[in-house]
Amino acid sequence: MQSSNKILILGIGNYLMGDEGIGVQVANKMIHDNLPAGVDVLDGGTGGFHLLEYFEQYPNVILIDATLDQNPPGTIRLIKPKFAKDFPPAMSTHDIGLKDMVSALQLMGTMPIIDLFVVSIESIQQQGIELTPEIEAVVPLIIDKVKELMYSLLETEKVVNKV
Repeated sequence: MQSSNKILILGIGNYLMGDEGIGVQVANKMIHDNLPAGVDVLDGGTGGFHLLEYFEQYPNVILIDATLDQNPPGTIRLIKPKFAKDFPPAMSTHDIGLKDMVSALQLMGTMPIIDLFVVSIESIQQQGIELTPEIEAVVPLIIDKVKELMYSLLETEKVVNKV
């Protein structure tokens, strides 16, 4: 069942594990923003296969997640994964779930366009809801990048619908 909205902003991560929860921290901040019609925001937690239905409902999904990729903490990269192998090698504690979900979507022929913002973290902290200062400092920048992409996708949709 397709959503009437066109874009899902989906934060992934474990809120209780510090920087590993950057995706859900960003999603929870964006839920309170006045976003345009056609956009939904979801705190996906560590949902894995439980998130499959959301990927099937939206033609565009913007993901935000932490990664252990040896880049300096707070490094933000945009990845456009089309296959499970396109995800960074260490997508933290829910790596297998996301990769498996992408494989399942491909097999079912329901793969949306995915834009993945990954934020480099230094380690997976075992406890705590606080972000380290390096990661907390980039939250506004991540939100700006997500919104910039979101508006670009909405504008593209308007142009496509006019044709």
